[in-house]
Amino acid sequence: MKILAIIPARGGSKGVSGKNIKILGDKPLIGYTIEQALESTLLSTILVSTDDSNIAAVALDYGVEVPFLRPEKLSDDTASSISVVQHAVAFLEAKGKFFDAVCLLQPTAPFREKGFIDKAIAAFKEKKVDSLVSVLQVPLEYNPHWVFEADENGCLTIATGEKEIIKRRQELPQAFFRDGSIYLTTIETIKNGSFYGSSTSYIESNPDLYVNIDTMTDWDNAVQKLPTILRLI
Repeated sequence: MKILAIIPARGGSKGVSGKNIKILGDKPLIGYTIEQALESTLLSTILVSTDDSNIAAVALDYGVEVPFLRPEKLSDDTASSISVVQHAVAFLEAKGKFFDAVCLLQPTAPFREKGFIDKAIAAFKEKKVDSLVSVLQVPLEYNPHWVFEADENGCLTIATGEKEIIKRRQELPQAFFRDGSIYLTTIETIKNGSFYGSSTSYIESNPDLYVNIDTMTDWDNAVQKLPTILRLI
């Protein structure tokens, strides 16, 4: 299976100015994701999709491809990730380069266990699904079976639609949220405008490595956790 890794990194971040090449520890933020991708033995091609020449220069220094600068319409706050991926796939196919699947690796979720990308790819191949995403478990107090919504009368109803709440935590089914670390999707599903398709499997990330950087508070949290994280990756 030929898998294209796409690392999306636009230059116009507002929450953390210049975050993709802002230095975290001893390297730019994007460097963590690039290094992990380069360690993979199952990725066929790795590219960075960016609109910013400074980000492109950093990526090239790390030895990954930057075959284009992303058009402006795919680089503002309204641009969707699926459009960015479709653009990269179409660009390469126009050059005669075809792939079976895409592995989206977001620099804003920079920390992955050694070998985690290949572990995810192996599971994706084995399960023969449309997609596979990395997840973390939802803390029990936020489990959807214990979450309420307000109805039009200002009364609370269980978010899942159940009439009776599950009383014992031991009876709660596991619930997960996407941690942003890995999205693996077949090319056909991508071309149909989705990261998920009709069948989505999952792989659990290490919760001790969880960081998702959108704001300066997230950045400060990453700085604080970095010494511990570096001992784990």
